[in-house]
Amino acid sequence: MLRETGERRVSVKHYKSGEKVVFIPTPVTKLWLKSRAMDFSTSCLCFINVILLAGSACGLQITSTSPTSIEKASGETVKLDCQFTLSAEDSGPLDIEWSLQPSDNQKEEKVVIVYSGDRAFEHYYEPLKGRVHFNSPDPKNGDASMNIMGLKATDTGTYQCKVKKVPGISSRKFLLTVMVRPSKPRCYAEGQTHAGKDMVLRCSSVEGTQPLQYIWERTTGNKLLPPLAVLDPVGGTMSLRNATEAASGTYKCIAKNRVGTGECLVEVNITQPPNNAGVIAAVVICILLFLILLALLLFCFCRARNKKKYEKEIAYEIREDVPPPKSRVSTARSFTSVGSQRSSLGSMSPSNLHEYTKPQYDKIPSEEYEKPPSHAPIPPPSRMAGPNLSRMGAIAVMVPAQNRDGSIV
Repeated sequence: MLRETGERRVSVKHYKSGEKVVFIPTPVTKLWLKSRAMDFSTSCLCFINVILLAGSACGLQITSTSPTSIEKASGETVKLDCQFTLSAEDSGPLDIEWSLQPSDNQKEEKVVIVYSGDRAFEHYYEPLKGRVHFNSPDPKNGDASMNIMGLKATDTGTYQCKVKKVPGISSRKFLLTVMVRPSKPRCYAEGQTHAGKDMVLRCSSVEGTQPLQYIWERTTGNKLLPPLAVLDPVGGTMSLRNATEAASGTYKCIAKNRVGTGECLVEVNITQPPNNAGVIAAVVICILLFLILLALLLFCFCRARNKKKYEKEIAYEIREDVPPPKSRVSTARSFTSVGSQRSSLGSMSPSNLHEYTKPQYDKIPSEEYEKPPSHAPIPPPSRMAGPNLSRMGAIAVMVPAQNRDGSIV
């Protein structure tokens, strides 16, 4: 319907009859078209294209609105949400495919799980075999979500959900980060636990995805950390400078990251230092006693050594007036001849006395046989011990046994 005024203006009206769209521009629209050198037919064509694009947007669509960046701890289960809707124009077979996108563009993507021909195929990717499945037993009803159980750090990556039903096709990507919880940390103290000394409390966790943060707390007393405590949340240390007895107590260390925590306890007992003067005096006394004992041992050893040396010199001293001992054979012969001469002395007479005045007795080394024979008993020689004779240089000699008459047995 057209309405004219004094300036002949055309109001905006739209009419739709069947499949044909009638567009009646207003004066404002005409001015906009003229400023861009467009005619009426061109504007109608643009309007029709907009309508067609709007109609195609109503086809297959993924409607999930959950976050696409997900962080989970190892051992947990994650659901990657992929809900979709179909349109009447989507008449082809339904295909759903989950794939792991490579970090390098030159590599190929790895298919994880597939739904095609009303069947699910869940054994494409060996590292996830037995741990991945569709969330719905019948994904064609609009739920193409995928569940991954027993997450591992190696499951981290970018996953893509692709839904296709000709002519419609749509996809959505998820960034999954699998993090490891901190393991139970180890707490211990370093340094002297005496008042006035410095000490360090350390805490470290072997496992856990970085970044790890360490927090120290006091669980006894007023539960406040010492005023001179210096904390290092990255290294996990707490330094106690000029520690006092008031710093004694139980401390707790908490290791944490974005998916979990771990904690441990350490006991601190600050005591007064021992009496160093008494310890030093005891050490000095022990050293003096040791030196005195060592001096006594050295004195006794030197004295015994000198005495033994003197005895050896006396034992091996050789006198000039003592003739050397004869050999065993000559001595035995001498005693044999002496015995025979003694046996003949009993039958001596003045007539044969001159036969025994020959210098036969000069061969006898002992002074005992130079004396005139006598019938008086000869006193037994004094006995000396064997060791004394050895020290004086004597040599053992076997003497043959004799009878009373002097003959050798």
